Amino acid sequence: MTPAADERFARLRLARTDRIGPVAFSQLLGRYGSAVRVLEVLPDLVRKSGAASIPPPVAGIERELADGERIGARLLVLGDPDYPEMLANLDPPPPILWARGRVDLLNMPSIAIVGARIASAGGQRIARGLALQLGQAGHVVVSGMARGIDAAAHEGALATGTVAVLGGGVDDVYPPEHADLYARLIDQGCVVSESPVGARAQARDFPRRNRIISGLSRGVVVVEAEIKSGSLITARLAAEQGRDVFAVPGSPLDPRAKGPNELLRQGAILCEGIEDIERAFNTLRTLRAPPSEPMDYGEVDDAFLDRVAALLSPTPTPRDEIARALNAPMGQVAAALLELSLAGRAELLPGGLASIK
Repeated sequence: MTPAADERFARLRLARTDRIGPVAFSQLLGRYGSAVRVLEVLPDLVRKSGAASIPPPVAGIERELADGERIGARLLVLGDPDYPEMLANLDPPPPILWARGRVDLLNMPSIAIVGARIASAGGQRIARGLALQLGQAGHVVVSGMARGIDAAAHEGALATGTVAVLGGGVDDVYPPEHADLYARLIDQGCVVSESPVGARAQARDFPRRNRIISGLSRGVVVVEAEIKSGSLITARLAAEQGRDVFAVPGSPLDPRAKGPNELLRQGAILCEGIEDIERAFNTLRTLRAPPSEPMDYGEVDDAFLDRVAALLSPTPTPRDEIARALNAPMGQVAAALLELSLAGRAELLPGGLASIK
């Protein structure tokens, strides 16, 4: 069902509320049924838990919408018909996306190609050629518009369809020398971001960006990457999301080959060309998530909140483990974790995990 205009506005406002990330957003919608209702009850939750989760002013959300309209960007809210199905099946999905260009590309079969910013000429040639072949075979190529491998992948797939996921807003051209590539992406491809229009990318934005790159894709190909790199984070996220991870092997003498070679040791699929990708997809399991049962959230008091908080640690803990330790219903524990997160005492993580803030 498509959210009505007031619900779409409320979802954007809720998504921009401090301390409400994708996990809390999904759980609040599950508990109260709509973002309009969440915003109605949020003041009571804030008073009860001492939270700092105050929604931004209505005028600020109106300004964000006007900024998007000014640059011709489209707002995609979870529940919209054009919202990418692959992202909707994530646990949890990004609540909102801004998009410029060909929004239809977001619901077409996609493969991500990522890798080093300081890439070798050979690595860039591989990325460009692989993207060209994938596009000709009917795949949209997803990447992050960074220097090196990302840019080469976009260049190879511009004629057939490519999506760039940005850390800043959809109008944040970074690096600046990619202004021409960005203009062509807007014209021939698509640019998307979770961040507000006008936002400049910060370091904290890139893990979210990488999660969308892998989430949009059936698989992720890593061409060149050092061991500690964003590309390997994207590969890890892809594996957690049930996507296949492909790695292009390289010389052990090149530090940029250490990342892909390590992925191969961990069980990634060897990728020397498009044939390896198509072979894997011929036997690929469905990525469609089974419909989840709605959770029956219970009421919690301060004493129960403290008991749940006492079981948290910096190491992520499954909420079913907390429920067993307390001999309490899962819904009651989920409600407590949600309120603790609004108060800044806990962090909700994908997969039903929580840690101390």
